[in-house]
Amino acid sequence: MRHGSHLDPPNRFQNTHAVPDLEHLEWDEEYLHQREHRPIELIEDSSQTIVSENNSPDIPFRYSVNPYRGCIHGCSYCYARNSHEYLGLNAGLDFETKIVVKRDAPALLRKFLSRRSWQSEPIAFSGVTDCYQPIERELGLTRQCLEVVDEFNQPVTLITKNALVVRDKQLLASLAARNLVHVAISITTLEPQLAREMEPRTSIPSARLRAIELLAKEGIPVRVMVAPIIPGLNDHEMPQIMKSAREAGAQAAGYVLLRLPLTVEPVFLEWLRRTQPLKAEKVESLIRDTRQGGLNNSLWGQRMTGAGPIAEQIKTMFQVFQQKYGFKNFAPLDCSQFSRPAPQGSQLRLFE
Repeated sequence: MRHGSHLDPPNRFQNTHAVPDLEHLEWDEEYLHQREHRPIELIEDSSQTIVSENNSPDIPFRYSVNPYRGCIHGCSYCYARNSHEYLGLNAGLDFETKIVVKRDAPALLRKFLSRRSWQSEPIAFSGVTDCYQPIERELGLTRQCLEVVDEFNQPVTLITKNALVVRDKQLLASLAARNLVHVAISITTLEPQLAREMEPRTSIPSARLRAIELLAKEGIPVRVMVAPIIPGLNDHEMPQIMKSAREAGAQAAGYVLLRLPLTVEPVFLEWLRRTQPLKAEKVESLIRDTRQGGLNNSLWGQRMTGAGPIAEQIKTMFQVFQQKYGFKNFAPLDCSQFSRPAPQGSQLRLFE
């Protein structure tokens, strides 16, 4: 099984960490194989809440739901990798092989939406890790959460790079008919080999375009996210990605510049130098040009788009092709339809 990371970077919250014995690595093929082909481990999560809140002006949603923590997709660039450190794990191989599963997510979401204090506004699925990552095919937690959403007429947005979202197209079409859902599909590259190296266990690019087409045919509003843009590696693909997505039926588009917060940085740089040795130096230099000399900038207003001439060129290119291909912004989702279903058995009590 391919991994995006070959590292176990130290957890920044721990005082000690293990360092591989390089002499040992040179001769122990079994050790190397086990290190580079770790099995997926599911870890049960007993959290009593499922809806998270943020107040960042850079993020277009306030509330989010994540049925899973960690992501089997193994994307080398994933900005969420360092969130695994809060669990005592690492941002490298742990993030993509130790998946925390919230089996109570549907019940917890129902409980949250049933609160009298809840004033409906859109909730995003996959604010951190992909709600349609491969384990969803087996566990179906995202599907069950959407069924809860459907009962409450609760507006939601979904963000994914997995064509598995098509499995739920009928349910999503029902929500879309009531203006209760937008779907965003991320396409980083159209080159199959680059995608396999950079996003080893995601759907291939052609499958994501097909997912856009199938969802759009059902009347589901779909946005293509050209994300992340990595200067010197995939920025030149932006026009063709946008063109292909528009032809498939995407109605809106967006982009995000590569972000490398904290321990995401060493994971990405190791991947870049290992898989793109001829481009690595140039790519790293261009990233620094968009981040004021660093590899990340957490300032509000710059986190998603960067700063400087190259960042402005990327922004201008996006705006030009957004207009050329006729992408529009979606109308706001309708929060006025929200309603709490009557508790089961409530009508029977009228006759007691």
